[in-house]
Order: sequence, then C-alpha cells, then structure tokens
Amino acid sequence: MEAYTELFEGDDPILSLEEVQLLDALDSELEREGGDGVWGTDQYGIHTAGTSSSDTSLGVVCVYHPQITKDSVLRGADDLDDEAEERLNAALWRYSERVATLIEEKLHEFTRRTQS
Repeated sequence: MEAYTELFEGDDPILSLEEVQLLDALDSELEREGGDGVWGTDQYGIHTAGTSSSDTSLGVVCVYHPQITKDSVLRGADDLDDEAEERLNAALWRYSERVATLIEEKLHEFTRRTQS
C-alpha cells in the first residue's frame, strides 16, 4: 500500500487519474476472464549479493510483474493505444521496483535487529 500511495496518490503521481482508472478497469477485465489481473500479482525473491561469506548482504528483486498488452485485454482495448500501453507498463514496473525496495528495507531492518 505504501508504494501504491506514494506512486499513484502522492503529490506527484506517475499516472493521471484517468490512467489509474483505466488500469483498474483492465485489472477487473483480466480477472473476469480468469486471469490474475494486475494488482497483487507481482512476485519477489530474496537473493544474496557478492560472495558466499557469512556477511553477505541480502537483497530483494522483483521476479514477476504484470504487463498490459492489447492481446491480454478483450474489452477496453480500444482505450489502449501504444503510448498508453507503454505508460501503464512503465508505471507497473516502477511500482514493482518500489515495492522491492521497501521490502528490502524491511528485510535489512529485520536482519539488523536479529543480529544484535
């Protein structure tokens, strides 16, 4: 919710209100057609960076993020030109990256507390 609020509802949202409404409509359409939709379908993994020593830092990476394509949407595709598709997908990617960063911050906080 923090990433969503920051990117889509904050002082400088990355999409217009109309684009967010379109994204929500596409999410609903994908779910009605038996797909996963858009929101809540992103997936994250924990990785180790560097060597295999005991002080290896942990990181978080997005391993799956949803993408909107004209082929994946039956109704509403008329509202989805190439530019809109690119903007929505860029916003979804940026959202996934922000979520990964926030999860990583919480992971680092957790590991610091457990090592103390």
